[in-house]
Amino acid sequence: MAIVKAPQSSRLELKVQTGTDDSGKPVYRVRSFTNLGTGAADADVYAVGQAIGELQQHPVISIGRQDDSLLVNE
Repeated sequence: MAIVKAPQSSRLELKVQTGTDDSGKPVYRVRSFTNLGTGAADADVYAVGQAIGELQQHPVISIGRQDDSLLVNE
């Protein structure tokens, strides 16, 4: 029996700095964009993240991808 990874969904996540707290430390928020194709190439996802980042009011700190999968016993 082999265990196979079955992709279920992917999302693009942009970490943005929304400001600073009372002690001057940066405050971050993550903006998530769902319904990303599970077969999308990482370079393409990054390019989309950069394009969306240019539209954000706050500076983008990082661009990430979150993949969700099921492990299936075949």
